[in-house]
Amino acid sequence: MAADAHGRTGKVRDTRDQHVSGNVLVSIGALLLGMLLAALDQTIVSTALPTIVSDLGGMDHLSWVVTAYLLAATAATPLWGKLGDQYGRKKLFQTAIVIFLVGSALCGMAQNMPQLIAFRALQGLGGGGLMVLSMAIVGDLVPPRERGRYQGLFGAVFGATSVLGPLLGGLFTEHLSWRWVFYINLPIGAVALVVIATVLRIPSKAARHVIDYLGTFLIAAVATCLVLVASLGGTTWGWGSPQIVGLAVLGVVLAVAFVAVERRAAEPVIPLKLFRIRTFTLSAVISFVVGFAMFGAMTYLPTFLQVVQGVSPTMSGVHMLPMVFGLLLSSTASGQIVSRTGRWKVFPVVGTAVTTLGLLLLHQLDENSSTGEMSSYFFVFGLGLGLVMQVLVLIVQNAVSYEDLGVATSGATFFRSIGASFGVAIFGTIFTNRLGDKLADAFQGTQLPSGISIDGLESDPRGIAELPAALRPPALDAYASSITDVFLYAAPVALLGFVLAWFLREDPLRGSVTAPDLTETLASNPVERSSYDEVCRALSVLGTREGRREIYKTITARAGYDLLPAASWLLLRIRRYGWVEPAVLAERTTVPLTVIIEAARQVEERRLGERRGLDLVLTDQGHEVADRLAQAREESLAELLGDWWGPDRPTDLAQLVKELNNELCGSDREQPHNGSATRVS
Repeated sequence: MAADAHGRTGKVRDTRDQHVSGNVLVSIGALLLGMLLAALDQTIVSTALPTIVSDLGGMDHLSWVVTAYLLAATAATPLWGKLGDQYGRKKLFQTAIVIFLVGSALCGMAQNMPQLIAFRALQGLGGGGLMVLSMAIVGDLVPPRERGRYQGLFGAVFGATSVLGPLLGGLFTEHLSWRWVFYINLPIGAVALVVIATVLRIPSKAARHVIDYLGTFLIAAVATCLVLVASLGGTTWGWGSPQIVGLAVLGVVLAVAFVAVERRAAEPVIPLKLFRIRTFTLSAVISFVVGFAMFGAMTYLPTFLQVVQGVSPTMSGVHMLPMVFGLLLSSTASGQIVSRTGRWKVFPVVGTAVTTLGLLLLHQLDENSSTGEMSSYFFVFGLGLGLVMQVLVLIVQNAVSYEDLGVATSGATFFRSIGASFGVAIFGTIFTNRLGDKLADAFQGTQLPSGISIDGLESDPRGIAELPAALRPPALDAYASSITDVFLYAAPVALLGFVLAWFLREDPLRGSVTAPDLTETLASNPVERSSYDEVCRALSVLGTREGRREIYKTITARAGYDLLPAASWLLLRIRRYGWVEPAVLAERTTVPLTVIIEAARQVEERRLGERRGLDLVLTDQGHEVADRLAQAREESLAELLGDWWGPDRPTDLAQLVKELNNELCGSDREQPHNGSATRVS
């Protein structure tokens, strides 16, 4: 019977464990593909935009190709999260992929700009779900201790697509067709759908929500009205026209209605009480500014590179890389420094200042600017954005109560998304207005060749190549100054962010507030997670970062013992499983046999454990020591939560600390030996 327990039973168990683990890994891979679709789509389109508007006509509608996606994704995000909680995430995730793929296919087949804009909105509707649900499903599949590591993979996908997106967009546009920017989603999405249908098994957990449909509709309608005013005012319709005035009045009325609805909503999209917290309000405005500058510039820089500088779509992607590298470098570094030092105010102040400087430098560019000059300016601009982006999410999480942690995080990224929509729309309006005026001034009194008109040059920049050599420089200069003037007009907005950053109050950071991952930093639409998910990720990241040896060293000292860290680890494992067999334990874990033997010797010498055959079990004194070590670990975790761990702490937070305590003191995946958990000795 004992041999059986060590042999056949163990092998069956091992096979099953590997199978379950394999299924989880394959499922995570499918979720990563889903996230890849959403992440890639926000960067791959930028370098294709100049070709798209040339092909379909309508440079004045360029901004709406981006804005339609952003607005739809932003509005849909909170609904996907709560519907997933209520009706099951697997089916909803599959639905989101299907909507996204249908939108992608239709975008690829679009024959004019209105069609493309409508299909981009459909694509955004699905994209919002991909982002939210893939992250939520990770929480269903893996234990709290592992969550930080897996969510880090999703952050890595965002980092990679930030670099690869502009390059792939340029490659597809140049060597295949701009339509492949959208078609590439179809095979990736199909693979994700098949894998999810066959492999993904999510434990069924239903949470009832009172979904704020009206609040969601109203905030989306307000944003749409204001973006329409920003993008159509002064171009399609005059600023004083009945249409623009009507849209502005409608936006104000809807905003008042939104405030009234949110005051009474059981689960509001954005709880109004958050705006009573000064740090949240200031961070929301600065997030708006960052989104405004970042996406406005990212949308129009490829146009500058391809039209004015004459580089290919692929090379425009390469030219954009210094900005992406600057952003990734400073966002990662600032988040880590803040997590370790607890000091953060310098980053939003310096970040908004450097962003303002970057915009002023971009304004200096013209058709004669060298590659080195452009690269250095792009890098400075990206550096400024990155310094402030991670820190804004982090300080919002630090400023709110536990119950509002999830909604405050999504609120910060929500305002960045709205800022992005405004930035792209307003940049587009300024660009279109300036371009028309400057082309008219450049060719005033000049006879243009037959078939070429100022309106034609304005809607399709390819017409510049058909101009006689003597007439091209004025046309290029008109395009160059129209785009770079946009950056000059954006600089005061960034400067407003700089002024507001000085009013942020630097409260001490809670121990559990760690650098957010890149999905919360780089996502174009909000990342919706519950308060539980946010704390879970933060504590799991802390556990990973400290390192196993340091964890056990800390809790041993806290418990008041002078044991080896490995001896504390061993005692806690025996406490959890009842016994360990040291030689087999070395095979099952990454801890070296020599370390385990030394720890086992100390446990026996201190009479905390005794041998029963090959097994080591606890004595009565060992049970007392192990209980104190477990309590010390729990206290260490609770201490990180600061004032969230008050007398009236929520039960899910207390349960999370207990779960993490158990997992950090001995994982089910690293069982003491190959036998079953109950053993015949």
